[in-house]
Amino acid sequence: MPLDAAWAAVAAQHARLKGVHPVTLFDRDPERFEHCSASAAGLLLDWSRQRIDAAALASLGALAEAAGVPARVEAMFRGDRINRTEDRAVLHVALRQPAGAGIGGPAIEAEVLAERARMLAFAESIRTGGEFDDVVHIGIGGSDLGPAMAVQALRHHTGGPAQRVPRVRFAANVDGCALSDILAEADPRRTLFIVVSKTFTTQETLTNARTARAWLVERLGEAAVPAHFAAVSVNAAAMDAFGIHPERRFMMWDWVGGRYSLWSSVGVSLAIAIGAERFEQLLAGAHAMDQHFREAPWSRNLPVLMALIGIWNIDCERLPTLAVLPYDSRLARFPAFLQQLDMESNGKQVALDGHPVTHGTAPVVWGEPGNDAQHSFFQMLHQGTPRAAIDILLGLESSCSREDHQELVITNALAQSEVFLRGRSGEGVTPHQVHEGGRPLSLLVFDRLGPATLGALVALYEHKVFVQSVVWGINAFDQFGVELGKKITHDVLTHLRAPDSASGSLRAVLKYIEARQETRRGVRR
Repeated sequence: MPLDAAWAAVAAQHARLKGVHPVTLFDRDPERFEHCSASAAGLLLDWSRQRIDAAALASLGALAEAAGVPARVEAMFRGDRINRTEDRAVLHVALRQPAGAGIGGPAIEAEVLAERARMLAFAESIRTGGEFDDVVHIGIGGSDLGPAMAVQALRHHTGGPAQRVPRVRFAANVDGCALSDILAEADPRRTLFIVVSKTFTTQETLTNARTARAWLVERLGEAAVPAHFAAVSVNAAAMDAFGIHPERRFMMWDWVGGRYSLWSSVGVSLAIAIGAERFEQLLAGAHAMDQHFREAPWSRNLPVLMALIGIWNIDCERLPTLAVLPYDSRLARFPAFLQQLDMESNGKQVALDGHPVTHGTAPVVWGEPGNDAQHSFFQMLHQGTPRAAIDILLGLESSCSREDHQELVITNALAQSEVFLRGRSGEGVTPHQVHEGGRPLSLLVFDRLGPATLGALVALYEHKVFVQSVVWGINAFDQFGVELGKKITHDVLTHLRAPDSASGSLRAVLKYIEARQETRRGVRR
């Protein structure tokens, strides 16, 4: 079917369902849950509360076929250069493959497994060696969000009380506040810094790294640097100049984008926190989702189904935002991680052919742990004029072994799901108390948050984003908008130091800043 005809068929299905309340869909199909749910890799996806039925979903499946999703999936796993704007392969799936999988070809597999073994051996030596109390991960964006999210999510897997392992902490923001707080508490003799920057030129990361280095040198001397720093980068010359010991340098590849790099040596701080065995479990959970994504028919394929439902909500229901609500505070950073994954990947206005896109693309992703959010922004979700699609993530067992609390956690998540679906109206209900319901919601249910589950969750959303990019005809794997901001930052820094060199919108505010700084310096004197 031609792509335009496939989009037209989806639009016709939406016109048919427009105005149909999801509760009506339950009334029409008493077995709707069975017909609107699927499982894989320890996750259950329940989309029964979405305003969608079998015929509409079939039209979306035909759209995915017309857009070439199956062929693009295979091309990715083969290692084809599907990142066309940068002429690169996209092989984060190769990073979590086990021996013998052959993803990306024999040479890529061998390289990945060798580097993984080397990184995990280093991580275990730091984790169990007793040399360090603190490990400070210095990176930003994709070199920070994934490991930081995962370390928090898996805090309950860092070892028993008899095993003393280093604290793993993160410094990303160039304002230096996080780093200052860490250094105020750290013992330089027992602190290891890990600098994560593919090029070793990222301005924010290098600023923090140089501050950490100066702090260490002031207390222990220049000779201490090689023993207290490690790095993940490809810039050997820059690491030489910084003083990173060759045995403490780890590999990155140009076929892995930062936001897809958790599975590589970028995750070394996570491996230190949870140990090699659990890091391997994280990879295994992601690989299980990879195999499901590659092999399952689209009608039972969790990433494809999530992608198609998202396209329906964005392009048909006209819902520009997605609220991600984990009912587990260990996943507090998961929405922030997904913000980069989704919005940096698919926040594009130009198609692969260079023409403007003709459909909505990435949603605005936001969210907080669901139970906290019930007492803040859920009011808007229930009764506000802005509307959002919703993902609720629910573990059936407590991730911190507080089973006496978990019954209430499950009750809250399901109660909110019912109110989002059914709302409230009728006799005795004032206008202020009316809930329309019909808020489109998907439930993701798992037994207990652990390394394998987290791996599967992250891979699920990665593949969802990829499928959506194929249907929309955009490239999910470049980020020219981010890169432009970095370039302009360098230009503005020059003008900040010499405001008269600036023009237009910058000059006035730079002159104001210069004057205020002069005044404040005078006050301090």
